[in-house]
Amino acid sequence: HKKNYCQNQITMSPNKNLSDKIKEFWPKNGPSTREVEKYIKKYSKEKIVIKCGGKVLLDSALLNDLIEDVVILKKLGLTPILIHGGGLGIKKKLDAQNIESKFIMGLRITDEKMITIVENVMIEFNKEIVNALEKKSCKAKPITIKKNNIIYVEQESKELGYVGKPKRIDIKLLKEIIKKDFVPVITPMGLDDKGFPYNVNADTAAGALAKSIKSRRLILLTDVGGVLDNNDKTVSEINTSQAKELINNKTIHGGMIPKVKTCIDAINNGVRAVVIIDGRKPHSVLFELFSDQGSGTLIRK
Repeated sequence: HKKNYCQNQITMSPNKNLSDKIKEFWPKNGPSTREVEKYIKKYSKEKIVIKCGGKVLLDSALLNDLIEDVVILKKLGLTPILIHGGGLGIKKKLDAQNIESKFIMGLRITDEKMITIVENVMIEFNKEIVNALEKKSCKAKPITIKKNNIIYVEQESKELGYVGKPKRIDIKLLKEIIKKDFVPVITPMGLDDKGFPYNVNADTAAGALAKSIKSRRLILLTDVGGVLDNNDKTVSEINTSQAKELINNKTIHGGMIPKVKTCIDAINNGVRAVVIIDGRKPHSVLFELFSDQGSGTLIRK
């Protein structure tokens, strides 16, 4: 007898009790349940890749909201795939050991000593997320370079050291994990042909995953409201050519460049839409998927 995890996924058949069923587990500070029903049909059974990083991982209240959102997606019949960063946690560890971080184009130069620190921090975050999901009766599976690795990389450049770019995703293993009803929780690290570990930019890793499984949505949680225009106002929607233009005229700059380039690449390779949202806002994932207003910046073809 199969244990019923993510208790009782609600039936998707349109019936008068659907909104009542949703209300039973819907967070009070989430979007209005009036709008939810029409979006359930749209996303039912769809794969949604969510990348979380920044303050979400260090703030237990925000992390708890995100975990709750993922559990709700599962109950509503969606297939969430979670990939986490760890930049701020890595910075904390390096600072404590007086190791200075140097970056090239938003990517951290990673030597042999540093890759061990990166791996330890990532595995810690991974465990925390997996445990938090399991606590809410949601089956979760850790995917790290030690356990169930699915990311295979090549070196990004000699100067960056142990920083890799995804070359291949083991889709077969990922699909097997999803089929068994687990939420995959993935660290942004990969192995090269010789089995050496490499750090991968979490946005880049999320983009590679979303492309490989042609997910309906790729959601990047950040510490900003989305893509900002010249007046520092969040742009609610842009297409890929407008996004390129904003990079060229330097409106998009710094750490937002790899993010937006990942978005463009994902959309050009089968992902329906990508959204950059503010992970510091409670239940931002639910607001993005299940409300008319959405949240952050939506990028599509």
